[in-house]
Amino acid sequence: MPTTPRPQTSPAAITPLLIARAWDGGPARPEEVVLVTLRRGEDGLVLHVNAPMHGDPPPASPPGPTWALWEHEVVELFIAGPGEDADVRYLELELGPHGHQLVLILAGRRHIVERELPLTVTTRTLGARWIAEALIPEGLLPQGPLRMNATAIHGQGEDRRYLSLVALPGAAPDFHQPQRFIDLRL
Repeated sequence: MPTTPRPQTSPAAITPLLIARAWDGGPARPEEVVLVTLRRGEDGLVLHVNAPMHGDPPPASPPGPTWALWEHEVVELFIAGPGEDADVRYLELELGPHGHQLVLILAGRRHIVERELPLTVTTRTLGARWIAEALIPEGLLPQGPLRMNATAIHGQGEDRRYLSLVALPGAAPDFHQPQRFIDLRL
């Protein structure tokens, strides 16, 4: 009798995430869509970003940890542990197309307890897209169960665009809504 194959549950299972909507749930333009994947690695999570190049100017600083990277073209990953706004611990990781990065640890909504942490990242441009890969060490992750959101920002002035995997309520973009994040299952 034939057997039905069981789903893969190995540590290398990949979680694909498509950032294909504006922060408030409206559709993104097709040329804005970002693919983010997460998978378990030997020492933590491996984040892979495949995003369009929008041609925004890079930060004035050299590649590496860069404060206020959210003011530039960027893809962000938020990973939160359990808890409510006041006590939730979460990681905010930002990657830019020019090799800039920002890693923040927060304890409570918007309360930064560690910033500009080192991270192993590779970034390269392929035509009209940029690719980045980062190893997120296990020690940076909050205690589980984990929830997450992925976002992207690009453009300048009135043309600034804020995209999010998860639609977020509010009068203006606010990605720091861990209570709205989705379960992270690898």
